[in-house]
Amino acid sequence: MTVDERISATEKRLASQFARIDDIALYNQEKVLSAFKEERIALRHFYPSTGYGYGDEGREVLGKVYARAFGAERAIVSPALLSGTHALTVALFGVLRPRDRILFLTGTPYDTIRSVIWEEGNGSLKDFGVECDVLELSEGGKPDFRLAKELFRAHTYKMVYIQRSRGYELRDAFTVDEIGEMCSFVRQSGFEGCIFVDNCYGEFVETQEPTQAGADLIVGSLIKNPGGGFAPTGGYIAGSAPYVELCENRLTAPSVGGEIGSYAYGYREFYQGFFLAPHVVAQAVKGALLIGGCMDSLGYENFPKLGKLPADITRAIRFHTEKELTDFIQSVQEVSPVDSFVKLEAWDMPGYDCKVIMAAGTFVAGASIELSADAPIREPFTAYFQGGLTYEHCKLACREILKKLVKS
Repeated sequence: MTVDERISATEKRLASQFARIDDIALYNQEKVLSAFKEERIALRHFYPSTGYGYGDEGREVLGKVYARAFGAERAIVSPALLSGTHALTVALFGVLRPRDRILFLTGTPYDTIRSVIWEEGNGSLKDFGVECDVLELSEGGKPDFRLAKELFRAHTYKMVYIQRSRGYELRDAFTVDEIGEMCSFVRQSGFEGCIFVDNCYGEFVETQEPTQAGADLIVGSLIKNPGGGFAPTGGYIAGSAPYVELCENRLTAPSVGGEIGSYAYGYREFYQGFFLAPHVVAQAVKGALLIGGCMDSLGYENFPKLGKLPADITRAIRFHTEKELTDFIQSVQEVSPVDSFVKLEAWDMPGYDCKVIMAAGTFVAGASIELSADAPIREPFTAYFQGGLTYEHCKLACREILKKLVKS
C-alpha cells in the first residue's frame, strides 16, 4: 500500500467522525457569531489603548464575547496572561488563601503547574500555606469517586481542580459530559467551593464548555484553541462572576481589579481568532485523527482510540525507542511552514522535570493550535501531536511523516 493509498483508506474509515466534527464546528460557529452580534462588535473594539486602559472597550467587550460563547457570567481575556500556566496560576492565587485546601480530582496536574503548587521557596501555593491532595486516577484513567468521598469526609476543600486534557499522561481527555458528572458528584458530596477546570486544548472540540456543565471557572491559553491561530499571545479566565473578580484582583490589584489594562497593538487579532476558532479547531481535530489512523495502520498505539471522538485536539502516539520518538518530532518540524530547516534537540525547558523535544514551526511562537508536536524524553516514549490551522496542511504533513516512517 502506498502512502497516499493509506491516507485515502484512513479518510474513508474516519468519514462518519469527520462529518460529526463538521456538525460540531457549525454549531460552535453559530454560537460565536451570536455572541459577536449580541455584543454589537464594531471596528472601534479593535482599537489600541495605552496607559491604564480605563474605559478600554476592546478589552471589556472581548471578555463579554468569551463569556457569552462559553456560557459564563464573566471572563477575563488578556494579553497580560502570558501562557496557559500563567493564566492557571493567576486563577489559583486569585481564589485560594493561606490554609485553604485543594483537591486535584483528575490526578497529578500537568508538568508546568507542579512547581506552582508544590515547589518550596519559589512563591508556590505550598509557600503560602495552601494544602493539596491528589486523587490518583484508576487504571481506566477515571476518577475514583469512592476514594474521593472519603477525602470529602476527611477534609474541607476550597477548590476542586479538574484537568480536561491528558497532559503528558496516557489517558483520554475528559469529555464535557464526564466533567459534568464530576461536578454533580462533587456537589452531591457537600462541596460548596470553586470547581476549577484547566480547559487547555479542549475549547470548541464539543458543543459545550465545562462552564455549561457545572464548573465555576475555566482557564485556557489564546495560542491554543480559542485564539484560532491569530491571537499573538494571551489567556482567558471565565466563569462565575465572584470568582472571576477575585482573579482580576490578582492579575492587577485589589484596588482596581478589571478596570485597567491597556494593549497598544489593538485587539483585532484576538476577536478575529476567536471568530475563526470553531473552524480551526475542527481542522486540527480531523488532522489529529488522520495521523492517528495512519499511525494505527502501521502498528503504532495511539490515544484516544479511533472508535470515539476526541475530547481535545491532542493525540498521543507511543514509540518503541527514543530515536523513533525524536525522528517523528523532527518530521513534524520538517513539514512546518516556519523553520522547517531546523534540526531539533531535546532541552531543559522551564517547568519540566526532564528534557523535552518540541516541534513548533509556527507563525505564533509555540502555538499549539498550529501544527506541532512535543514529547518528554522519558519512557514510555510518547509523542503528543496537536494542531493544524488547515486540514490540508495536516494531510500534507501526514504524507511526509509516513514516507519517512515507511522508508525507515
